[in-house]
Amino acid sequence: MEHASYQTRRGEIEHYFDRTAVKAWEHLTSDAPVGRIRATVRAGRDRMRAMLLDWLPQDLHGARILDAGCGTGAFAVEAARRGAEVVAIDLSPTLVELAVRRVAEHLDTFASGGRIDFRSGDMLAAELGRFDHVVAMDSLIHYEAPDVLRALEAWAPRVSRSMLITFAPRTPALAAMHAVGRLFPRGDRAPAIEPVAELALKRGLLAAPGLQGFRDGRCERIASGFYTSQALEIVRS
Repeated sequence: MEHASYQTRRGEIEHYFDRTAVKAWEHLTSDAPVGRIRATVRAGRDRMRAMLLDWLPQDLHGARILDAGCGTGAFAVEAARRGAEVVAIDLSPTLVELAVRRVAEHLDTFASGGRIDFRSGDMLAAELGRFDHVVAMDSLIHYEAPDVLRALEAWAPRVSRSMLITFAPRTPALAAMHAVGRLFPRGDRAPAIEPVAELALKRGLLAAPGLQGFRDGRCERIASGFYTSQALEIVRS
């Protein structure tokens, strides 16, 4: 059963990305020129995506991957190029429609036998099935640590190999940006990023009943101007 705080935050995120920010997100994730600040975010996201892909096997033929919070589909395309069957899901139907249109520009993706099944809905839904790997790039950064752990516990029984997530590390710089963001009018704000302490998250992983049989693996931070995010590998023992 979903926790109330997860449900509330999920609604805020869906509203923001499907209505308020879809044009800005479309622009950011394209090749179009952007300003200096957004350029640092784009570069950071590109580096993070590349690192998460490096953490997966090079040959993904026969692997089923959940791209949880797929956005405009960039990760799903690269995984499918390596032969994976990808279920790519996002709360925003508008972003998913954009992802489907963009995949049409990458038909070479499927020459390797890869496949992408785009859906809009809840990334935790049990009916999505079983996976070898779950990848949640910057889709859990708006949730507090207890909800991050609940998400991992929801996926864990259906994951055979690993879960790769990113979280917003608790740093003074991020705390300052978080405070500044609260100064904007409420209607213009993005859903707040929730900084999470790495040590507390890892302790939570060890203590969570639904994550027995998993261990934390690699943990690396990407910092690029206004983009700071930390990747954590959670591996089935």
